[in-house]
Amino acid sequence: MLDAHTLQILTESAKYDVSCSSSGSKRANRAGGLGNASVGGICHSFTPDGRCISLLKILMSNECLYDCEYCPNRRSSGTERARITPDEVCRLTINFYKRNYIEGLFLSSAVFDTPDRTMELLTETVVRLRKLYNFNGYIHLKGIPGADRELMMKAARYADRMSYNIELPSEKSLRLLAPQKNRDSLLTPMKRLQSAIACDRENKVKEGMVLPAGQTTQMIVGASPESDGQILRLTEYLYRRLGLKRVYYSSYIPVVASPLLPAKPTGLLREHRLYQADWLLRFYGFDVNELCGEGENLSEDYDPKCAWALKNMHLFPVEINTAPLEMLLRVPGIGAKSAYKITEARRFAKLDFDNLAKMRIVLKRARHFITCKGKFYGAEGEAVRTALMIDERSRPGGSAEQLSMFSTPSDAIGALTGQL
Repeated sequence: MLDAHTLQILTESAKYDVSCSSSGSKRANRAGGLGNASVGGICHSFTPDGRCISLLKILMSNECLYDCEYCPNRRSSGTERARITPDEVCRLTINFYKRNYIEGLFLSSAVFDTPDRTMELLTETVVRLRKLYNFNGYIHLKGIPGADRELMMKAARYADRMSYNIELPSEKSLRLLAPQKNRDSLLTPMKRLQSAIACDRENKVKEGMVLPAGQTTQMIVGASPESDGQILRLTEYLYRRLGLKRVYYSSYIPVVASPLLPAKPTGLLREHRLYQADWLLRFYGFDVNELCGEGENLSEDYDPKCAWALKNMHLFPVEINTAPLEMLLRVPGIGAKSAYKITEARRFAKLDFDNLAKMRIVLKRARHFITCKGKFYGAEGEAVRTALMIDERSRPGGSAEQLSMFSTPSDAIGALTGQL
């Protein structure tokens, strides 16, 4: 029987992998209360329709062959070790699911014995869940770099989503901080899985489709010297060439001591800016070269869309009733859904500022970049920069706090839709 101490070790060890969504909450339980969001074990993910669901997040083992400098589970660390069997994972998942604690499973593992043996047991777990326990809930499985291709493809037929974590944005940093890993061992399985996904879609496979929820990955920000520009170029490649669903960013926190790593944490503002730029790449039609030079970092003072707009003031203001959708998407304060609302509404009548306010356009930002029926109510010149900076500092995230599912309703909508 799985004891509570083993469960605590393996859930706490899993919390550093952010390649599935989490609420970012630090809310701890109090005397007489219910629930605890500050410890490992349960993470929060979001479905495409915006629902927040709970996943059991656990490692099969934190015993690792590798000695990655940044990892708390690395071989040379003094971390207390534990391991559980595939059947223990299955029974735990089913019992939690029946009690309505979770809607699915996020299963990962350190590399124990060999990469093939680790991947074999992870695969056995998901096969058991599907076939023996008839579990049809969501399963996110961590792929093991260097493991046998057939094992990976078998697991992909039973899991909903898989992630091979890139961790560090360059081959040079991998060689320095994670010498047992290399770029090919991470990108090659992603490419193979993407080819299999594309093949199944082309052939309209329904039963046993490879990874119906696609692939994700994680990058640690600040443990190595790469700029935001380098990170975003890799991100753009992963989205547009490998078809990844999400790239997650984890700001570096010095959880283990190493002379090769920074002594101070990176801070959440940089992570926050990368997520904002990520939304612009995926949903707003931006190219990485428009957002950040290869050796540059994103602005700390303005979100990436505002920073771009300030560099391109010659393109503004745009008339809200005639501007093409592509240009509306580039106006600070107009999100993707709002831009589509505008294009639909103006087919029937000319819009004014009151109409935009009813659509919940963020006019304190947008007014500096638009006209309505030829009228302009924004600031000009340096006054625009000042107004945007004041607005930025008053917004959630402007003080470098992590986006949380416990924000105000408008902030929560922004976190889900990425509207800037």
